[in-house]
Amino acid sequence: MKNILFLHHSTGYSIWVGNTNKYIYKLTHKGDVQRIFAAYNKKNKTEYNITELSFPKSVPYGWSNYPFDYYNIWVKNGGGDEYMTEPTLESLTRKYDVIIFKHCFPVSRIPEDTGNPNIDSEEKRVENYKLQYNALKKKMLQFPDTIFIVWTPAVCTKNQISSEEANRTLQFYKWMVDEWDEKGDNIFVWDFYKYETEGELYLPEKNAYSPENSHPGREFSARTAPLFCKDIIDIIESVS
Repeated sequence: MKNILFLHHSTGYSIWVGNTNKYIYKLTHKGDVQRIFAAYNKKNKTEYNITELSFPKSVPYGWSNYPFDYYNIWVKNGGGDEYMTEPTLESLTRKYDVIIFKHCFPVSRIPEDTGNPNIDSEEKRVENYKLQYNALKKKMLQFPDTIFIVWTPAVCTKNQISSEEANRTLQFYKWMVDEWDEKGDNIFVWDFYKYETEGELYLPEKNAYSPENSHPGREFSARTAPLFCKDIIDIIESVS
């Protein structure tokens, strides 16, 4: 049996639900991702149990799930079971074999670097992201029996981001997949940016909820949910 946890906010929720009608989801609390896993388990006689959690909650911590926030909860204030009612890695790794986490699309609204990176800064700058991600990697490596899957950054539509911000997001994305991600450890990267942008600099309008709303659209979510599930299963089975 493998217990899998997906930590997310609204962008992740879109993929989690996929093409499931919102009224059916409210009634059954089961979206595309859960149904895909249920079908895979039935066909292959596996026990992959996946669940989701909004992380962090709006109260008391605040509705922010950016590199600083994971660093703040798991590294800077880790060690115990909770920080501001949010679970630390110490508590999560006792319950889950696989932990997946991501950031919502405002992570791509990145100002220019200052030249003075600060790991304790909430400012969304590439220089700060790199410090926070390196600290997160060091922390995750302390739990070698747990598989971690980290999404590459979500990006905005052209109407909601400047070309400079989009290029900085691309810079961080390339650093993440080319340098930060290392083979042979317990940390894996899921390339959401590749699926979302389809080689463009921005989130294409066809993949967005609307030109003014950078959440994934329903059609894109329906196409992407099976890819998400397949990659999770492939990662689990590659290390089993």
